[in-house]
Parts: sequence; structure tokens; C-alpha cells
Amino acid sequence: MAKDEYIHKHKKRSDEEKRKLTSRLKKIEGQVRGIIKMVDNDDYCPKILMQVLAVNNALNSFNKELLSCHIHNCVKVDIENGDKRAVEEFTKMINKLMR
Repeated sequence: MAKDEYIHKHKKRSDEEKRKLTSRLKKIEGQVRGIIKMVDNDDYCPKILMQVLAVNNALNSFNKELLSCHIHNCVKVDIENGDKRAVEEFTKMINKLMR
């Protein structure tokens, strides 16, 4: 599957879904800014690494939330509409996420 294959697909998200996802991303953004300050302040490496771990965990949580939305909305709707490519697309996406 070419990376351009997803470019033309769009998904209308509910206001609640947008709020939850953007809220998580803004928290992650703040964490990353905090790491930048830690580097600028010459903080001790293990302290920075623990913050990087927190960002990685936050991104994983974001991925789980988005993946759940994708399964319950996009994949479900595509299958109900007879789009047999939905399962193949989903399987390829999962394989990329789990590398």
C-alpha cells in the first residue's frame, strides 16, 4: 500500500471525538516543550529520558484511542457498505503500527 493511498480519504469526526483527540495531542505537545526546556537547562539525562518515556506512552494512548475510533467508525462503515478493501487496509495499517 503506497503512503499516498490515504491522502484522498477523509473522516468526519464528531465534536466529542475531535475534543478528546486534540486534548491528548495538546498534552503531548506540552510534554515535548518541557523536554526541550530540560535539554536547554542541561538537566540530567535519566530525568529527560523518563520524560521521553512519558511522551512515548502518551502517544501510544493516543494511538489506541484513534485506532478504536477507526475500528468503530471507519472500518465498520466500510464493511457494512461492502468495501472489502477495508479489512486489508486495516491489516496493513496494524502491521505498520506494530513494527
